[in-house]
Amino acid sequence: MAKKKKKEPSELRDDLKELYQRKSFLLDENRKDKVDKRHAKGLRTARENITDLCDGDSFVEFGSLIVAAQRKRKSMEELIQQTPADGLITGIGSVNGNDFNEEACKCIVMSYDYTVLAGTQGAFNHKKTDRMISVAKKAKRPLFFFAEGGGGRPGDVDFDIITNGGLDISTFVEYARLSGVIPRIAIVSGYCFAGNASIAGCSDVIIATENTSLGMGGPAMIEGGGLGKFHPKEIGPAQMQYENGVIDILVKDEKEAVAVAKKYVSYFQGSIKDWTCSNQEDLRNLVPENRKFAYDVFKIINQLADDNSVLEIRGGFAKNMVTAFIRIEGKPMGLITNSTRHLGGAIDSDAADKAARFMQLCDAFGIPILSLCDAPGFMVGPDCEKTAMVRHSSRMFIVGASLRVPMLTMVLRKAYGLGAMAMAGGSLHESFFTVAWQTGEFGAMGLEGAVKLGFKKELDAEVDPIKKQALYEQLVKASYQKGKAISAASFLEFDEVIDPKDSRKWIVTALQSIPKLEKGENRRMLDSW
Repeated sequence: MAKKKKKEPSELRDDLKELYQRKSFLLDENRKDKVDKRHAKGLRTARENITDLCDGDSFVEFGSLIVAAQRKRKSMEELIQQTPADGLITGIGSVNGNDFNEEACKCIVMSYDYTVLAGTQGAFNHKKTDRMISVAKKAKRPLFFFAEGGGGRPGDVDFDIITNGGLDISTFVEYARLSGVIPRIAIVSGYCFAGNASIAGCSDVIIATENTSLGMGGPAMIEGGGLGKFHPKEIGPAQMQYENGVIDILVKDEKEAVAVAKKYVSYFQGSIKDWTCSNQEDLRNLVPENRKFAYDVFKIINQLADDNSVLEIRGGFAKNMVTAFIRIEGKPMGLITNSTRHLGGAIDSDAADKAARFMQLCDAFGIPILSLCDAPGFMVGPDCEKTAMVRHSSRMFIVGASLRVPMLTMVLRKAYGLGAMAMAGGSLHESFFTVAWQTGEFGAMGLEGAVKLGFKKELDAEVDPIKKQALYEQLVKASYQKGKAISAASFLEFDEVIDPKDSRKWIVTALQSIPKLEKGENRRMLDSW
């Protein structure tokens, strides 16, 4: 049977022609001046980003026909042409549809449109945001939010009679209520200030481009507050916000931002069937035989995980703690580990915050956590205590004690004191398993410090510097022999000493042994920090 020819808009009845005519003002091809200005800055339009994010033509747009609340200032014709969709594009689309089933790939997508009144938050686009948040609650699917924009819009005058400052709007509280309910990914490029920045800050993760300026107040607000004049690029530049932990993932441009966002959400969409991994025997030689040498923990992570499955989170901040998503045999996992190249892997306030918040993120969405421990302990000293170390370090114990997902702990080398316990969820027996590579070493504190404290009298009694050093080294060696993994295993503080090449076998066995979290068991809130 022959297919009926699809009718062109010109052949349609008048009311449908009117609809298509109205919607034509939304299209980039009919807004050439605005699009050209955007491209001249090396940036993409909101619709180009959405097209890149969503599979094929899967995006279904909600609320496209609204315009800015400025009917008292402009004609309807002007508003239709100048403020399409009121500067906020929203809808549902499929993301990563080639890897996951139809339900898993559906996502909520929202994007401020900087070509419309600088991506500001207008009265009607707040209303649209609230509507899409209610849709997101019902759908329980991940939400992407392209957050670029200048914050609140003072020029929307149509609602002046019923509101003063708009302080009763529900957008921010309703978006915040999605915390821990669905994954929320903020993507930022260019200028993002005030209310737009709050949306980004309330999100689970912020992916930003190198040209981003992200701050709670833009130039106008800063000048209005009597704080001086600043160019937007001086306010919250991307590199600064990456190093202080505000930006989780820093990328070159919007194309890379979208690619990374798709990879990020994939960990929450489920397991993948096709995977490969490197030769696991190579793990045997990645921890140096000299226990005092630092090493590149990323070589271990990339060797252990499935090929091309590692995505580091918050890599510019607290580099002594690494947090990342990985896959093992296609199954998504969160990973925390110490980096000996920074502070020797010791856990300071920033590292504790970074690990605790990432553990919350994994727990909220049922993702098991793998801890690769090489912790000489928590940082100590007068300067460290100025950073509120007592409170910050405790976050790892509080979060670890409330985890609903399993934690799997592998000791790569050092497992000393409270820091090691925190890396295992609070206790070496709190993890589903705690195993050590043959390079592992255990103790209540670092061997060198323990010897200096525990044998102070003996060391002080020896006046000959050469003999004192020889005695010290002898005592350290004896302590190491007692605390090294093979010896410490006899006390059953942990479960087993393993050949590094068997690490994936242990992980897979655990993942196959533990039931998944049932819906409704997830926590309701993630720290914004």
